[in-house]
Amino acid sequence: MAKIKAAVIFGGTSREHDLSLASAAEVIRNIPAEKYEVIAIGITRKGRWLYFPGDPDAIADGSWEYDPDCTSAIISPDPIHRGIITIENGETSVKKIDVVFPLLQGKRGADGTIQGLLDLSGIPYVGCGHLAAAACTDKSHTHMVLDDYGIQTAEWALLTQRDINCIDEKCAAVAARFSFPLIVKPANSGCSAGTTKAENVEELAAAVKIAFSNDNKVVIEKFVSGRKLEVAVFGYDYPFASNVGEITDPDTVYDPTEVRKSSGDDLVVPADLPFVTQQFIKETAVKAYKALGCKGFARIDFFLTKDGSLLLNKIGTAPGMRKNSVYPKLMRELGMELPYLVDKLLEQAIENFDRSF
Repeated sequence: MAKIKAAVIFGGTSREHDLSLASAAEVIRNIPAEKYEVIAIGITRKGRWLYFPGDPDAIADGSWEYDPDCTSAIISPDPIHRGIITIENGETSVKKIDVVFPLLQGKRGADGTIQGLLDLSGIPYVGCGHLAAAACTDKSHTHMVLDDYGIQTAEWALLTQRDINCIDEKCAAVAARFSFPLIVKPANSGCSAGTTKAENVEELAAAVKIAFSNDNKVVIEKFVSGRKLEVAVFGYDYPFASNVGEITDPDTVYDPTEVRKSSGDDLVVPADLPFVTQQFIKETAVKAYKALGCKGFARIDFFLTKDGSLLLNKIGTAPGMRKNSVYPKLMRELGMELPYLVDKLLEQAIENFDRSF
């Protein structure tokens, strides 16, 4: 029986480039070799696409793009090809692909861009479609959908490019509406870049300007103090949630350029919570996942405040896939070790595509 040709796409131009490499190396090491033939496609920081036939260790350490066996490659948007076109010495060839595991993170990757290309190509892929990926990346859209579904988040406000010339007036209006401290974020950012805590209106105006340097929309949220909880959701038609995990040091700012540390290093599973609370958090995670049209997998972050309020903080549709990243760690606690998890994600991507219309 012929092996399934599974392409893993990694790298990209976002700040999370190194994290993507680390996740891709881990996934490739754990793809069942007896079932899949891996086709590795890397995108450099400058946006160049390369087919990489080498070892995943070279992906992990970043040396992959200097391998002399790399060749220029593109995913064809023409569904007649259903694969990548490689270009070497002026000659082109097509490598057929059965399924793609996109492991890009942040802008121009996890924000729906790669998903849109794969939709055009007619190739099945792991994870959310372009609309859900874009809506979960854009914090303002996430807030709007969750508000509509009655899922509680931090109180928030939105500033757009049209507000740039009247930032002081807009910040004064926000300050009159909310009490400090406030968290100011670029609406579209997969990491903490451009995110600032403001304690007064002067700091708010400065923080908004910083956020605008990273995106053309800015989300301002009421600062939330509480326990930081994590849930992994898996599936398509009948998604289910993992047990709830807790980040033991919620004040730590995770730096996506520091690949020696994992976002799951200080995750405890299961969190020390009453059964009823655990169930409510899991149900809320699945409800949010469905509300935003997610599929495949997602990591969902919550805050649990001292007064017992549960606030959804973020939905990550491209969770890190290193062994000790939050998503694999939560799924491992359910008995889904990484090779099994990767296999099921690829398998379900093909199955879901085959019945899509």
